[in-house]
Amino acid sequence: MGEFYALLTALMWASAVIYLKWSGETIPPFALNVFRVALSTVALLLSIVAMKQEVLREAPLRDYLILFASGVIAIAISDTLFLMALNRVGAGIMAIIDCLYAPFVVLFAFLLLGEELGPWQSAGMVLVIAGALIAARHEPPAGMKAKQILIGSLYGFLSMATVALGIVIAKPVLNRSPVLWATTMRQIGALIVMVPVALVVPSRRKIFLLFRPARNWKYSVPGTFLGSYLALIFWVAGMKYTSAGPAAILNQTSSIYILILASIFLKEPFTVRKVIASVLAIVGIVMVTLG
Repeated sequence: MGEFYALLTALMWASAVIYLKWSGETIPPFALNVFRVALSTVALLLSIVAMKQEVLREAPLRDYLILFASGVIAIAISDTLFLMALNRVGAGIMAIIDCLYAPFVVLFAFLLLGEELGPWQSAGMVLVIAGALIAARHEPPAGMKAKQILIGSLYGFLSMATVALGIVIAKPVLNRSPVLWATTMRQIGALIVMVPVALVVPSRRKIFLLFRPARNWKYSVPGTFLGSYLALIFWVAGMKYTSAGPAAILNQTSSIYILILASIFLKEPFTVRKVIASVLAIVGIVMVTLG
């Protein structure tokens, strides 16, 4: 089931990215991240209550602290860096940078958890990453300066490293914790850090005005629900029910899903290059799953 959840994560995240890109045209990265984390935390807490689970369950303090730290690293820091990079370099270059996620998870899982990939899974990872690279637009948007690309790419690089580190350090706790509870604790950890920052930054008024219903909710609310609620739950479930490396490789297929969704909803052409990329990714998924 872990592989299935990992694929669902990719689909939900790919859908969310479209909305987040639209939201980022009018909302600054940190403000958008505060909005997403706060809204999804409320949704997760309501889900726990609705399912009659305990919010403060009996668990070692160490588990709480690890999940809080995971949320700070992989949500508060990483998601803000991701949105900063997305705004600067666009979805095409970010699709390339996003390919670093799986290798980072494999690296951290090897260093911190002692996980190793089998030969079929390693080959599958190569195919998935190759498919994502082929599918991505390599040319930068018109008028973009080299410095802007460099800075945006650095933000993207750091966002992939931090999101991978954040989920890998939580893996041992995820293995022995309910998915919904663990997901909620990570969100709360991120919120504990982000709210005080939001209260002191000069743009604090604009941040909290986002919680008043407005026209941009048509993008930010669906993006939050898909990316910070559904995708997050499936992401944690994927990491819980399979090894970190294979789960990350299957998460990487979000780049392919973005191409498919863009061709359907944005009427972008599905070129031969995109077909080749999709085939490579699908073969890689099969190899990782069977491996």
